[in-house]
Amino acid sequence: MLHHPLLYRSRTAAQPTPLLASILSATANNPGRTSLAGNFSRRDIRLKFSMQASGSKSNNSEVRTTNANAQQEVHKDEAFKVMETRPSWEISPGQAFPLGVSQVDNGINFAIFSQHATAVALCLVLPERESIDTLDGGMIELALDPHLNKTGDVWHICIEDLPGSNVLYGYRIDGSQDWGKGHRFGRSIVLVDPYAKLVEGRRYFGDISKKLSKFLGTYDFDSLPFDWGENYKLPNIAEKDLVIYEMNVRAFTMDESSGLDNNIRGSYLGVIEKIPHLLELGINAVELLPIFEFDELELQRRPNPRDHMINTWGYSTINFFAPMSRYASAGGGPVNASQEFKQMVKALHSASIEVILDVVYNHTNEADDPNPYTTSFRGIDNKVYYMLDDKGQLLNFSGCGNTLNCNHPVVMELILDSLRHWVTEYHVDGFRFDLASILCRGTDGSPLNAPPLIRAIAKDAVLSRCKIIAEPWDCGGLYLVGSFPNWDRWAEWNGKYRDDVRKFIKGDSGTKGSFATRVSGSSDLYRVNKRRPYHGINFVIAHDGFSLRDLVSYNFKHNEANGEGGNDGCNDNFSWNCGFEVLGSPNKGFPPYSLTTCTNLLKHALTGASNSTNTATEAALKTQQ
Repeated sequence: MLHHPLLYRSRTAAQPTPLLASILSATANNPGRTSLAGNFSRRDIRLKFSMQASGSKSNNSEVRTTNANAQQEVHKDEAFKVMETRPSWEISPGQAFPLGVSQVDNGINFAIFSQHATAVALCLVLPERESIDTLDGGMIELALDPHLNKTGDVWHICIEDLPGSNVLYGYRIDGSQDWGKGHRFGRSIVLVDPYAKLVEGRRYFGDISKKLSKFLGTYDFDSLPFDWGENYKLPNIAEKDLVIYEMNVRAFTMDESSGLDNNIRGSYLGVIEKIPHLLELGINAVELLPIFEFDELELQRRPNPRDHMINTWGYSTINFFAPMSRYASAGGGPVNASQEFKQMVKALHSASIEVILDVVYNHTNEADDPNPYTTSFRGIDNKVYYMLDDKGQLLNFSGCGNTLNCNHPVVMELILDSLRHWVTEYHVDGFRFDLASILCRGTDGSPLNAPPLIRAIAKDAVLSRCKIIAEPWDCGGLYLVGSFPNWDRWAEWNGKYRDDVRKFIKGDSGTKGSFATRVSGSSDLYRVNKRRPYHGINFVIAHDGFSLRDLVSYNFKHNEANGEGGNDGCNDNFSWNCGFEVLGSPNKGFPPYSLTTCTNLLKHALTGASNSTNTATEAALKTQQ
């Protein structure tokens, strides 16, 4: 079996990460605390067994009060019917590293960071549960002792004789509910481990009968390692030669026009079947819209103007390590999703096509304070994971209600660990960072000249072979096209190329000079330090904003159907309706002159003196209005 060439270049326990170093320091300064490693005496732990199925409703509700000084969230304890049990497991305090779930000599180790928690309980659902969706059969809870199961800010426990797969797990975490100080603890919710490598939810994409499904971590230590093959190799395409095809895994083959069997339409395996089509297009890299686990039915959990919609794109991450489980074929679940994602990467690499992931490290699915959707970070340690103002309220530079605290040491290490995981475990070739300017902000939201996370990504040994591409702006006005901190490594989406080419094709006066600059490499932006024209990614359309068809059909936005009242998206689309504003049926209008304009735009998207990105042609010729 061929091992990944960078697998052994990652950090090990012998070279502590900053987070681990702080844990070790805390242990050294507190000799009475359990050490990171060593022989532990066995002990009995009294377990609470919840007779309430996790999918059932509680009569207790979450209450939030507001006053002039602070906000508080009060979680009333669920009225569990509890009985004491003494399972046959042997349990030890465990170890603080690595975070997440790991298989160790004496069992399965669980470790989770929470600096401000006062109580943590590990929740387990065993394989003999009756239903994968409702978790019938109850949940076992193990309350962790802060004197035995905590090292520094990491809570941990090790369980012997626990099954090596098909166990669901999460955490109940309690602590201060003082919103004014940034805390949002509440033990009524079972939280997803940020370091869970697999996440279980509903099995079928968009299954509204399961729209209130719980999301829990799981693991698989029983399956054999994936066989990448003796002759497997990475494409290693030079940045200057990239032709990138942006696409959504599900949308790419979900329509019946794909000609695929129902069981694999909209799946990772469906992409494999369409590799000949990709080769015909002449591309050599696919940029996949988010494939981290997300909840496509999040908009339907409460009444709102968009509660009739499904989140198709996936820019609403639940977990940064787990592949989207509902992109597995035939409702296969998280383990199959992991295996099939690897099959897809292997097949694309065999066709000399690289795999770039569109990653969302700027915010999570947990929304804002007025309408919270707590699944993980918010309930684990809101004050650490999110940017807050001086009143403890969420800052919103993402436009999605919250902003990940990217340059906090703990969050920075989480992001780096996630990126390394996708390179070593899944062999991806690069990343496009959504709203990457947020990664350039400090913990208080202010812009940084030398952001630690951006530098760490550029200098990381495991990521050294990867393409790293920034979307160099955010929703807080930090526009960094041409000036994104780069350490001679970071490439950028060239938003000025998009705008200037659109203006020129549209016929705006005075645009010849800027158009010539863009198609000849944007030297005004990238002739700095050791940067090259290929550090600018040329594109004319993307998933955001007008599709190619919309660009030649409308002068104004008409996306009323999404419930946003036309307030979403950018107003500066530099579009032209070719003399006729197409309304009503998406097939109405679209005269030949519009098709000619589409052709011209596509030509210039592909012929600039740089590498280029093209949104999936099938989607480009559809309307988003």
